[in-house]
Amino acid sequence: MQKYRGSLPQLDGSIFLTDAGIETDLIFNHGIEIREFAAHTLLPEPEGRRALEDYFQGFIDLAGRRGAGLILDTVTWKAHRHWAADLGESIEYLRRANIDAVELIRSLRDRAANDRPIVLNAPIGPRGDAYAPEDLIGADDAAAYYAEQLGWLAETPLDMVTGLTFTQASEAEGLVRAAQDAGFPCVISFTLETDGRMPTGQPLEDAIAQVDAGTDGGPAYFMVNCAHPDHFAGVLQGGDWRRRIRGIRANASRRSHAELDEAPDLDPGDPVELGEQYAQLKQAMPWLNVFGACCGGDLRHVTAIAEQIA
Repeated sequence: MQKYRGSLPQLDGSIFLTDAGIETDLIFNHGIEIREFAAHTLLPEPEGRRALEDYFQGFIDLAGRRGAGLILDTVTWKAHRHWAADLGESIEYLRRANIDAVELIRSLRDRAANDRPIVLNAPIGPRGDAYAPEDLIGADDAAAYYAEQLGWLAETPLDMVTGLTFTQASEAEGLVRAAQDAGFPCVISFTLETDGRMPTGQPLEDAIAQVDAGTDGGPAYFMVNCAHPDHFAGVLQGGDWRRRIRGIRANASRRSHAELDEAPDLDPGDPVELGEQYAQLKQAMPWLNVFGACCGGDLRHVTAIAEQIA
């Protein structure tokens, strides 16, 4: 049975951590091949499953040491119909993968001795590239599409879902509607470009307003992901709209999305410097309370972030 689906503990304002860039960490730092950048493909393989467990256990232990809550993610980011052909997976396989992904983190939570809450969260990725939308997707179309994956997840102990690396407001609006219908609290985390805008060119403030208007303020909160703080700190300088943002999952690298796509290596940036930049963001926006990392980030980065924001 789900523990927090009816009341998310991170809404009390206390510090919660997330994980980092699971795919980039496992591929570049641990030499683990991930087909099509879809981490759920590791679930059936004993070695891959152990790698996932070890990866998440590091963040469980970190949250325990820091006395922080934890948003513990499933590997469901690409476990939806859009990617089935690329992955050579049937829809039934994807359904089972979603259920198994929740079971993996549920078992980790059950074994954890953390004093603070561990919230089971399913990241849901966009229909297309996380750096640039391939097609403009209307809210009604998105709501109908995501109903399938959320239906699979609704029967599990999952607490919440997050639209992670979403690139357009209309698609995010549709996901929130589908989550409302499925009974899930939903968070929306937007990918931003080096100018702090959405990949569509829409200002972040307008994207948040659009999703809120189309869902009657449906998202539990918003987050920013997949950009370095240098890229978006400037757009967070003022305005009450910023209070809808509770979380940051920044890239470790200052590279643009185009540069990251073309890079043969991993740019881990400077974990300590990244932590200091998070502390500056929190000083400017004291209500921020959910912190993790994205592309190029790993346990080192989230550890530095946790130390700096303490």
